[in-house]
Amino acid sequence: MRPKESYLGSRESERDRKTESDRNMGLRKATESATETLLEDLIERAGGCAVIDGGLATQLEKHGADINDPLYSALCLIKNPELVQRVHFEYLEAGADILLTSSYQATIPGFLSKGLSIEEAEMLLHKSVVLALEARDKFWAVTQKIPDHNYNRALVAASIGSYGAYLADGSEYSGCYGPDMTLDKLKDFHRRRLQVLVEAGPDLLAFETIPNKLEAQACVELLDEEKVQISSWICFSSVDGEHAPSGENFKECLDIINNSDKVKAVGINCAPPQFMESLICKFKEFTEKPIVVYPNSGETWDGRAKRWLPSECFDDDKFELFATRWHDSGAKLIGGCCRTTPFTIRAISKVLKGKS
Repeated sequence: MRPKESYLGSRESERDRKTESDRNMGLRKATESATETLLEDLIERAGGCAVIDGGLATQLEKHGADINDPLYSALCLIKNPELVQRVHFEYLEAGADILLTSSYQATIPGFLSKGLSIEEAEMLLHKSVVLALEARDKFWAVTQKIPDHNYNRALVAASIGSYGAYLADGSEYSGCYGPDMTLDKLKDFHRRRLQVLVEAGPDLLAFETIPNKLEAQACVELLDEEKVQISSWICFSSVDGEHAPSGENFKECLDIINNSDKVKAVGINCAPPQFMESLICKFKEFTEKPIVVYPNSGETWDGRAKRWLPSECFDDDKFELFATRWHDSGAKLIGGCCRTTPFTIRAISKVLKGKS
């Protein structure tokens, strides 16, 4: 028989553990509730439509960065992280409410191919979030001191490019991953990068240029498996303005996402601007989640030749005009993707929020 003191001590320890467990559960629920409302609160503060930043790689190149590489803009995480932060500042000054990190094409296999270790690769992924968070916090510290400013405290969304973006062969615009691709392989590809980015502390996750239903399902299931507590959005690309690049109907893709309570918004990125209005209307038929659109400039990317092909290019004035129409059609988050600049984002912000 155990001594009475030992028994009582055991009961007290058990009570303490239960109390601590309940406290931790309460903290987790409070944290989950707070993160779930971040995006909704931002949209409300922005007057019903928040502004996403624009093309990171485009602006890096304007400042002289050479990113002709499979890592694309993520190469600057190695060579010139200060420039990445400078571009984040430029988009904040232009009126962006959401910064996307420089991790779109940053993957552990991609960094390993450059001769880096796994530890170095994970450090660079972490750095992509820290650079954006620091830019946001420094900008906001200064902005708060300006009387009657019109800026919102921006959110940082960790960018997670599709598997096709890692391949750097244009398959994010075709959805053709080959007959051997499986759901489990896609989840395994994304898993560790997702874990590292979440650990770095972004406000949101942004899955970008998803080209097919299989990868959308992989993203949704991975968020559940990893018990991710921060909100996400999933954006598809489109090459015809009607379907996902794989040719699949968007309803099939959105049916998967609609069942997720972790994906808070859905939409289209890096598709031509002229597709946006009809796609917003199409998405509204299939989902009640907020709709995100951030198109490219209208030029076409040749993934094999690694160059932009001339096409109908929308200038900043056209973005200003069309941003109003996209908002009126139902978009709640609007920005720019490849070949757009801070001037583009300033034009969008001006028309949506009346900034000068």
